[in-house]
Amino acid sequence: MNLDTDVQACRLDWKKSSYSSGEGGQCVEVAATVDAVHVRDSKRAEGPTFAVGAGEWAAFLRMAGRG
Repeated sequence: MNLDTDVQACRLDWKKSSYSSGEGGQCVEVAATVDAVHVRDSKRAEGPTFAVGAGEWAAFLRMAGRG
């Protein structure tokens, strides 16, 4: 995992889950690039972000899907 400090992180095409109601305040946004998936808090778009490799992201999704 890498913390993104580059201005380029602000220019990514961020996506938020369609399940997000906007009321719970517990959402993250993700943006995929060729070599990483970037993650940030949807309430703090200008705040810190971090990035993980595609393999790490796939493993996270598999585990999250298992509950």
